[in-house]
Formats: sequence, C-alpha cells, structure tokens
Amino acid sequence: MAARERLICASSQLADGGEGLRFDVDLPSGRAPAFAVRYAGTVRVFLNRCAHVPIELDWQHGRFFDARGLYLVCSMHGAHYEPDTGRCVMGPCRGRSLTPVPVIERDGNIYVTEQENGQRKA
Repeated sequence: MAARERLICASSQLADGGEGLRFDVDLPSGRAPAFAVRYAGTVRVFLNRCAHVPIELDWQHGRFFDARGLYLVCSMHGAHYEPDTGRCVMGPCRGRSLTPVPVIERDGNIYVTEQENGQRKA
C-alpha cells in the first residue's frame, strides 16, 4: 500500500503552547480522535486517548496544555504528559505514553501520513 499525506491544517493555526487542533484518523480498528499541538516550535500529533483510561484529554474543546503551556493534561484524572514525547510524567499512567501519529510540516502546512486505504502509516 502506498502512503499518502493528508492535510490537517495550515502551520499558522498552531501557536506554541496554545490551543490544539482536533481531527480524526483512520486506524485498522476504525476511526479515532487525534490532536495536533505545537511545542518548542515543533508540531506533535497524538491520538486523543489517555494512556490510563481511553478517554479524550482536552478539558475544553482543543485545550490540551496546562495553564503554563508546559504539559498536556488529561481532563479526567490530571495525568501530565510531556508534549514533545507524549510520555506521562505525573498521574495514574506514569511511565506510559500517548500514541503518536506521523506528522509532516512543510510549505506552511501540516499533514498526517496515512495509507491509501485510510489507515495511518505504522
């Protein structure tokens, strides 16, 4: 299967430590919610699924960062994740990680990489 890039937004839509963008990705198990954020100048994309209990992280639509913009925080149990790696550093899932989604930022746009049949590239 050939891989394809799917545009999710313009680069300018993601500010460092600011609001994230929610969207869906196709997985072998079906469609799943994901999100994109910018941290330390780099776009990061993860499944919107806590490593502790598979619920969405954002405490308000598109709000994933703590008040200081340093950690991604789960709205349910307060787990804190490093935005650059997705690793949980505080909370009930400490040591586990968010599931990353392949992302490319190029020519002022952000793309996720998926298989032609809609499944994301492993």
